[in-house]
Amino acid sequence: MAMAGAATSADRIERQRNKLKAFLLAEAADKGFDVCRVARPDSIPDAPARLDDFLAAGYHGTMDWMAETRDRRADPRALWSEVRSVVLFGMNYGPDEDPRDVLAMKNSAAISVYAKNRDYHDVIKGKLKEVATRFAARAGEDVKVFVDTAPVMEKPLAMQAGLGWQGKHTNLVSRDFGSWLFLGSMFTTAELIADDPERDHCGSCRACLDACPTSAFPAPYRIDARRCISYLTIEHKGTIERELRPLLGNRIYGCDDCLAACPWNKFAAVAAEMKFHARDDLRAPKLAELLTLDDAAFRTRFSGSPVKRIGRDRFVRNVLIAAGNSGDAALAPICATLASDPSPTVRGMAVWALRQLLARDSFEKFARRAADETDPEVRAEYEAATEV
Repeated sequence: MAMAGAATSADRIERQRNKLKAFLLAEAADKGFDVCRVARPDSIPDAPARLDDFLAAGYHGTMDWMAETRDRRADPRALWSEVRSVVLFGMNYGPDEDPRDVLAMKNSAAISVYAKNRDYHDVIKGKLKEVATRFAARAGEDVKVFVDTAPVMEKPLAMQAGLGWQGKHTNLVSRDFGSWLFLGSMFTTAELIADDPERDHCGSCRACLDACPTSAFPAPYRIDARRCISYLTIEHKGTIERELRPLLGNRIYGCDDCLAACPWNKFAAVAAEMKFHARDDLRAPKLAELLTLDDAAFRTRFSGSPVKRIGRDRFVRNVLIAAGNSGDAALAPICATLASDPSPTVRGMAVWALRQLLARDSFEKFARRAADETDPEVRAEYEAATEV
């Protein structure tokens, strides 16, 4: 009788766990999430070693916060000791056009798919909080939600939860949505039934690696952020190395080349969430227009967009590199104006852009008029430009 009672109790617990998970999945679907699965917090034991290798190689560049949060990043239990389940949510943000098409439009700017409308952090986190609130009330358990707001290794956890796998470009790939999934996570003290992990389906394909304009992948499944255009145009605050500038083309905020090259995108669909559909004014904005943005105009133009967080000066730095790569001498006058900008970062890139757009004698005449430049980095740009 005791054994039968124990079995009955175990069965009851199992039924309750199944009902709780079914409730969670229904809530996630109701809020617009395309996929929701569960991983155990101890499911990524290899993550610390991989992270250490990445940091030791210096591949994180100037992203010092990655090293500073290493311990919490490597293990969900170090971030929150009480976590018993990690729920991973995915929302499709598939574009309605090939994001590489704009690369041939040299007078226009290429902005990454994810940044052409509302900031996904705000959209996803708002929906996650709604799901988490209802789940916590039903389960009687504690929850915490994260969308790039804490050191969570979402991609390895998502692979363990079965949302997809980390491709050779280190990004998540889904058999159902290709490269286009935003991720969010919910940590909970509830013990949920974990899902099966996804296996790697890359095989011998290296389309993503070959597509990278800057050769940012030293090996499959390894990325050197210091050469990645997304890092250079978004995270990197300083001067972009001269050898890399021509490789950026007209990409002014992020890069989708490795994502768009993935063959699994043949299964991708256009995002259902309207807030992820590209704004018309951000599909292929003209460089000439973007170069005229002062701080107020920049903030207005990119209100609600993730682009806003890099600030006007870094943004215009990127646009000036695109202008220099355009070969369009008609952009030289506005670049010349920006050579007197209050920001040294902007002035330096304006000098470089002018050297690409002007004949040598015209540039040297311009450079002589700028003899009063005092910033050492800007002077270095003039010196490098006149030596060419």
